[in-house]
Parts: sequence; structure tokens; C-alpha cells
Amino acid sequence: MKAVTIQPFSLNGKVKIPPSKSLCHRVIIAAALSNGQCTINNISMSEDIIATCEIMEKLGAQIKKIPDGLHINGKCASGFSSLGFVNSKLENNVAARNELECNESGSTLRFLIPIGMHSGEKIIFKGKGKLSQRPLKPYYEIFDKQNIKYTTKGGCLPLTIEGKLKPGNFELRGDVSSQFITGLLYELPLLNGDSTIVVTTKMESIGYIDLTLDVLSKFGVTIENNNYREFKIKGNQCYENRDYSVEGDFSQAAFYLAAGVLGGELQCLDVNMESLQGDKVIVDIIKDMGGNISLVDGIIKASKSDLKGSIIDVSQCPDLLPIVAVLGALSVGTTEIINARRARFKESDRIKAITTELNKIGAEVIERGDSLIIHGKPWLVGGIVNSWNDHRIAMALAIASTRCTENLTIEDSGAVKKSYPDFYQDFMRLGGKVNEWTMG
Repeated sequence: MKAVTIQPFSLNGKVKIPPSKSLCHRVIIAAALSNGQCTINNISMSEDIIATCEIMEKLGAQIKKIPDGLHINGKCASGFSSLGFVNSKLENNVAARNELECNESGSTLRFLIPIGMHSGEKIIFKGKGKLSQRPLKPYYEIFDKQNIKYTTKGGCLPLTIEGKLKPGNFELRGDVSSQFITGLLYELPLLNGDSTIVVTTKMESIGYIDLTLDVLSKFGVTIENNNYREFKIKGNQCYENRDYSVEGDFSQAAFYLAAGVLGGELQCLDVNMESLQGDKVIVDIIKDMGGNISLVDGIIKASKSDLKGSIIDVSQCPDLLPIVAVLGALSVGTTEIINARRARFKESDRIKAITTELNKIGAEVIERGDSLIIHGKPWLVGGIVNSWNDHRIAMALAIASTRCTENLTIEDSGAVKKSYPDFYQDFMRLGGKVNEWTMG
């Protein structure tokens, strides 16, 4: 297991924000479903994105790595009449051909279950780490309603499915995960008939649905959105091939914006302030806490600030919880992070994880059912923390190190590979002092 020890130094300079992982997933899938050649620029081959690419290749798309991107030769709906099995080494191994490995990527799993079912052949979705336990109940309810045969291991992965979705009416809660709705929005246009998705509760993570609808539109798929309560989908549509350049990821920019206001001066490049990404709200969150953030010539600049506690609703941006908790721990007064229930069902229980680890290094964080109460302090003390095998916990703790009085050691630091393999390299380019070593 890898660990890093970080000396307390402020971060300064310019950083190129990696491409949006949420958009990378969506664009790769749309291109793979299209009928023709697509060039996708600005792709970061994190572990999650590799998982999505490998499954789309198994389903028949041809994907070639190029400098800073991918060439994708897609398959329209007719091309997915059966699994592609493009890897000739697997042709005589039926078990291996039908196994779709999602690694630890929740987006890969939930987006691709409906698409993988398109052929109606037997498929097996597998995963690693906590992914095997993450909820899939909304899909199970659909399978039961449509009499689709499936088996699980106590409700968890591996998930074996035999059958294909039929067009019709689909009812889903909006407060579990938008990923289930996204998965259906990708597959239902390919079916031989019209469908409707009815959202039975208030929609959370609307920004992620906006990203899905925007990508689908750009690839020629039409969805009628009735105020996020109902989506009407015409069947027999076909994805159109096109080229696409992925914009920078606000969920990753959040770490550097936080580092800037905590004691440095950072400029974040390759971010789009007109973005539909829900995590763009980090700019407003930091400003509301008194952070010095400005936008000049398309570059977001964050500099040392006197932060004050605030009440922050993360129902639309649960991925921001770990870094917002760090900001609260180093602000004047009390910060309350509310409506965070879904953060318990990520790569880790992020409410418990960030509470446990910040308190180890001198913070005062109180865990509630779906919220955190944080009494801010000017400094944290450092020590030994653990990432809980969660990339966002690891990166948030690394940023916390900039306001520690002693070194901070992060165990299982390699979790960042899930979304941002070059995180520690970028951290060091900005002045961070990082020593990586192997525990054993």
C-alpha cells in the first residue's frame, strides 16, 4: 500500500485542471454508440475512464489512444445487436467475453447496465472495492417489472443479467443517484418504441442530468425534459458521430481553489465558467465563506483569505463535501454542511471518512445523519490519516496539509488514480513537498 508524507507548504502558481471525469464518461459512451469516427480531445486516462473504455470496446466500439485524447469508431444501434468481443483472445472464452469489469467506477456500472443489455445476451457486471456494495435497487425494480432475469450476490455484484430493456414507462426516485437516470437516457433512444422516465421525488444532482442531456444533444439524440420531473424519449434514434473536446473538471478545480484561499495564490486553467457542471458551485461556496476568487481572461484565481463559517447545502454537489469540510475546519466560526446523505454511498462513507480523518489531525467535526457540524480552527496539527481508498478523501486531506503545523502522512494515497493520476505531481509543481513511500 502506498503512502505519502507531505510537509506543510502553501501552494502557488498556475495549474491546468484535468478534464471533467463526468464528461469523459458521457462523451466516450456517446461516441462509442455513434455511427462513425469521433475524435475526443482532452481525455485523462484515469482508472474509471479506462474501465468505461474497456467495456465499450467489448461491446463493439474501436477505441485508440492518441496524444491527449481518443479516436473512437462507434457502432450505431444496429451494431449492438450482439456483443462485439473485439478482443480476439476472448473469442473462445464465453465466460470472459460476457464479463464486464467496472473496477471501482460507479458511473461505469450504472451508465452501462442498460447499454450492456441492448443485445439481450447474458452479461455479468463485476466490480472491485466498495463498488460491489453500492446500491443498484432502481435497476432491480425495473428488471422485476419487465420480467428480466437477473441474479446478484445478496443484492451486490457480480450482477448477471439475461434479457433486454423494453420501451415503456420508467419510474425512478430523484434522490438516490442521477446515474440511473443517465443510464436509461443513453439506452432508451435506441429501443424500438417510445419511453418516458417519471421522477417520483425531488431531483438531486440536476447538474449531472444537464451534462447528460447536453452530450446526448450534441451527438444527435433528442430528449424532452419536462422540468426534471419527466423525460420523454423517442425510440429508434441513432447517435451521430462528431468530434468533442472535454472541458476542465470543477470537482478537481475545487481542491486548488481551496488551497489558494487557505494560504497561497493559485490560478486554475482550462475551466469554463459557462459550464453545466454542478460542481461549478464551488466558486460561489468559497465566495460566500469570504474567499478571494476572481475571474480574469477565463482563468480563475484564488488567493489567501480569511474564511468564515457558513451553511452549505451539498444536495446538488455531494462530491464537494470532503474539500468543503476542509474549508470549514479552517474557517472562523461554525460551518454546517447539510443534505449530504448521498455522500455516504460513494467510494467511502464520506461523511464518516472525512469526520474521522480531520478529527485525527486536530479538527473539530461532528457527524450527523446527513450533515456535518464543523467548528473551525486556524491550524490543524498533522499526523497520520487514511484515504479510505477514496480519491476525494485523499485529495482533500492533501490540501488540508497546507495548514498543518506538522507533517501529514496519508495512507493508501494511491486512491487518487481513480480520477486524477497526476494529482501529486501537480501538487509538487505548485510547491508542495511530497515524499512517497511503500508501507509493508
